[in-house]
Amino acid sequence: MSSLLEPAVQPVGVRSAAAGRWRRFAAQFVSSKSAVGGLVVLVLCIAAAVFAPWLAPQNPFDLASLDILDAKMPPGSTNFDGTLTYWLGTDGQARDVLSAILYGMRISLFVGVVSVLSAFLIGTAVGLIAAYFGGRIDAFFMRIVDMQLAFPSILVALVLLAMLGKGVDKVIIALIVVQWAYFARAARAAAIVERNKEYVEAARCMALSWHRILWRHVFPNCIPPLMVIATIDLAHAIALEATLSFLGVGVPVTEPSLGMLISNGFEFLLSGTYWICFFPGIALAIVVVAINLVGDHLRDILNPRNEV
Repeated sequence: MSSLLEPAVQPVGVRSAAAGRWRRFAAQFVSSKSAVGGLVVLVLCIAAAVFAPWLAPQNPFDLASLDILDAKMPPGSTNFDGTLTYWLGTDGQARDVLSAILYGMRISLFVGVVSVLSAFLIGTAVGLIAAYFGGRIDAFFMRIVDMQLAFPSILVALVLLAMLGKGVDKVIIALIVVQWAYFARAARAAAIVERNKEYVEAARCMALSWHRILWRHVFPNCIPPLMVIATIDLAHAIALEATLSFLGVGVPVTEPSLGMLISNGFEFLLSGTYWICFFPGIALAIVVVAINLVGDHLRDILNPRNEV
């Protein structure tokens, strides 16, 4: 019986079945051209953000490298020294828009990934504990979740940032508070299905601790729906951070994300210098759409109704 409960000592047949499920999962994922295309675009965006210091033609944060004479130059222009071509033009501070997008994408992806991962851990822990113990503990946590979900995400984030102030860390805290309840509700729903199954009863009979039962046995069976929520919430977090920065309550001007770049270029939009706002907006749309394509196909694959 213990061999059935401990993942570290799974028999060969169980490991083979798990490997078979992963192969079927990979085959189903590859069968969707839109999902594969979204994943490829997402990987390229992440790589461009990670290697921005080496890929960007200019460091937009280095004031010594900026020349005010190069401000608001259209795409394809060359600086007055003839040493640098601004493929996407420059903004009002003479920053290369392409370089600013690469650096801004780093901040947007960092905020999104850290906030979603933190919300995933907090919400999953709350949901699993509520489902396992039930009763008053379940009612207490779920009332908090209900209160959280009763308010629009953007409203909660605005109120929190009004109290906390600007900053990347402040935005991450606000996004965690906004998102954890979704994971808590999904984890609770999945754990309720699992808690009365035979393997959980067997673990209880073996006098295993409740946290060991939850994290070693119940949690792995709750991962599929949580993966879907995490993927879609990542796109939501990046878009929400961009909205907050556009409204002027997100990241500071010294650490511009894609939303802040759009905000900085919006004031020039009607004056004809469209590229300052347009290209960061396109970059944001590409990242969000790529994540959503992957998330939508994950939802289709991991939907239990589609299992034969």
